[in-house]
Amino acid sequence: MTLGATPLLEGRFAVITGASRGIGRAIAESFCAQGANVIASARVNTDDFHAWAKQLNITPFALDLADEDSIKSAIKSIRTAAPQGIDILVNNAGAPHGALFQMTRLADLREVFEVNLFGQIAFTQGLVRLMGPKKGVSENSAIINMASTAAMIADPGTLAYGASKAAFTRATESMATELGPQGIRVNAIAPGVTKTDMLDDMDPTAVEKLVASSALKKVATPEDIANAALFLASDLSTHITGQILRVDGGII
Repeated sequence: MTLGATPLLEGRFAVITGASRGIGRAIAESFCAQGANVIASARVNTDDFHAWAKQLNITPFALDLADEDSIKSAIKSIRTAAPQGIDILVNNAGAPHGALFQMTRLADLREVFEVNLFGQIAFTQGLVRLMGPKKGVSENSAIINMASTAAMIADPGTLAYGASKAAFTRATESMATELGPQGIRVNAIAPGVTKTDMLDDMDPTAVEKLVASSALKKVATPEDIANAALFLASDLSTHITGQILRVDGGII
């Protein structure tokens, strides 16, 4: 998907978190293919992650959203890698959790919110200073947050994860309102059932129910989500902000 012969993200600097596998890796690969300079994170910098990053000329960095020092270190690394500023931030990293309401410990709830909300906000606050029309190489700065249909569908066992993603969805709308005057668009993608490692941890019966309730009757691929991220990051969506784009096969 290109505008004429020019790649959609030619020369832009994009930060993508949670890129060691699944959706994050698919987004990083898609952005690279469209000409972006990608800076991508994994919670732990493994040899496999570094080899993949080197192959695609991606700048790797470590980020643990539950660790305040790790967040500060990651922001410093990004400033060094992109002193001119960044154009795109994809907040994809997150923590899964599944347990029934009465089996959810408050400690688990706090841990999930620490990663899926508080850490995301702290990391984004640090990077916003590197974004905007006078930063980066583009007049179109974009933040894309990874939400979830779990924030909208009250399935059993989704209390902690769904609530954290619901809060992050609401935060997306606040960010859009406040950062719009600075020339920064903020949107979220809410995937449905997607073929990632997280799918293996889900109750098969619940998965079947969700897929059956969708219009397309199938599971999404990481590339489906990456295509949505590419759209929201590019000049194809310059007048779109504050929106939650559901990529769930049409769960009505």
